[in-house]
Amino acid sequence: MNWKAEKLRADELAEQLEALGPIGVARFFSGASLRIDGVLFGFVHAGSLFLRVDDDNRAAFERAGMRPFSYPGRTRTVVVGGYFETPADVLEDVGTLRDWCRGAYRAAVRAGAGARRAKRK
Repeated sequence: MNWKAEKLRADELAEQLEALGPIGVARFFSGASLRIDGVLFGFVHAGSLFLRVDDDNRAAFERAGMRPFSYPGRTRTVVVGGYFETPADVLEDVGTLRDWCRGAYRAAVRAGAGARRAKRK
């Protein structure tokens, strides 16, 4: 997918998640990030939503048969274990999607993911 398609998908998700608060959407490598208060809790890549996981919510993703985000590196496949793909049935139910995203946001806060850094002078 191209940036415009990824952003469109992320904007659609942000609209569904507005009950969680203002969702920021921005370019994130070749995809689009989803942030609440500057905290990165998920991203869209190749049309799929990947959410932040930790010990509190990882098992739900694994039970659903989901795998962590990965991409081809120069010599091996790189696995990013902190983000898992979201199951299709979760994406189909807005209430469930909000619950999973709320859990991803909490995982991101616990991990300090996406924390804004002070600008250097």
